[in-house]
Parts: sequence; structure tokens; C-alpha cells
Amino acid sequence: MTILQAILLFFAAGLAGALNSVAGGGSFISFPALYSVSALYKLSNTTNTVALWPGSAASVGAYREEFTHQQSGFYGLVAVSLLGGAVGGILLIVTPEATFGALLPWLLLFATLLFAFGRNISAVLRSKVTHVDMPSYALNIAVFVAQFVISVYGGFFGGGIGIMMLAMLSVWGMENIHKMNAIKTLLATCINGVAVALFVYFQQVLWAEAVLMIAGAIVGGYLGAYYARKIDPQSIRRFVIVAGSVITIIFFVRTYFPK
Repeated sequence: MTILQAILLFFAAGLAGALNSVAGGGSFISFPALYSVSALYKLSNTTNTVALWPGSAASVGAYREEFTHQQSGFYGLVAVSLLGGAVGGILLIVTPEATFGALLPWLLLFATLLFAFGRNISAVLRSKVTHVDMPSYALNIAVFVAQFVISVYGGFFGGGIGIMMLAMLSVWGMENIHKMNAIKTLLATCINGVAVALFVYFQQVLWAEAVLMIAGAIVGGYLGAYYARKIDPQSIRRFVIVAGSVITIIFFVRTYFPK
């Protein structure tokens, strides 16, 4: 890793941390930066998860008041998230590099579409469920199954899981956005935390890059949270959508139309 590459990773992680503290989508910046340095699909993905996880874990403490008086099934969601994250992490570890590389453009496309249309999808799902007379136990089972699937995806790749979890919590009947964000942040931390533990144990981390990016993400996350009130969230969302679209196109071209 050269000095210029180190600077690139630090600032990419800083921007990713800032985006995650405001609107999400930071991986659209940090992952391609890592790949440009390592040229390895899987290790870029695992290292990116390790680098951004401390910032997510630290933000859980800011929501401690929102965790009081949670509805029935909350701890079940936590358990399901840990299990699903472990399954997704193991799936990533055993997936061949070439296979993951072929899947990557589609994963990026899926994450970009989720970021662009997640709110609309959430509204439609909430509308459908409210018009269905579903017993509470059946709704809980459906939510747990959905969270397990989200968690497996999160442990494997993770782009857009926050949006999916907000939609799932909305369908579950939650309306307080602060409590929803608190639970989303905790569950994402659980999903990525167990995946990080697996990546570390199976030596799937580029540590020099990871440590540098952790520092950058912490600085960016702090500055992003500090200046968040002065920035139009819609402008940030548009920036993330454009960045995700550009990165997705680049990886499609690199994967399926090589020189």
C-alpha cells in the first residue's frame, strides 16, 4: 500500500463514515476504494465490514433511551439477527472469489435500488399488511423470517440492510422513527458484529487497510453527525444514489465486458 493509496482509503472511509451517520450508503464509497487498492473482491468486502463496524457499534449508545419499553419479540429479533449474520458470514467465506466477483455487480445494483426506492417499498408493504387480518403470532413469525433473510444477506454483503429493516419494522407496526432507527442500528451492529468475528477468526481481513479506515470512519462519522443539521438530507440521498449507480455500472462493465 503506497502513501497515495493510504490517503485514498482514509478519506474514502471518512466520507463513508459521514454518509452513514447522516443517510447511509457509505459502502458505495469505501468498498470501491478498497478494491482499487487490493484488487480482491472478497477481502475488500470483509475488510470494509470490519472497518465500518466500530462506528455502527458506537452509535448504538446514542440510542440507549429508545431501547426502554420495547415491544414483545425484540430479543427474538436480536437472536435471529446474530444467527443470520453468522450464516451470511460463513456463506461469504466459503464462496469462491470468482463467484463473488460475478455476483458483486448484481449485489450493488440491488443495494442501489433499495436506497432509491426503499421508502416507497416500505409504504406499499405497510399498506398491504394493514389491510390483512393477520394474527399477531403469524405477523411475528413473518417478521422473524424476514429478519433472518435480511441478516443472512447482511452477513454476506450488507448494502441496504438498514432500509430493509426499517421496512420490516414498519410492517411490524412500529411508527416512532427514533425507536425504529435505534432498533435498526442495534440489529445491524449484531449482524455485522458476528460477521466481523468470523472474518477475523478465519483471517479474512486486510489489517493495515482496516485500521487506517477505522480511523477515517470515526473522524468522518463525528464530523458527519456534527454537520448533519446544516445539510439537506435529500441532497445527500441523491449523491448516494448517483454514486451507487456509477459504481454499479463500473463493476458491471469490469465484470461482463472486460477489455
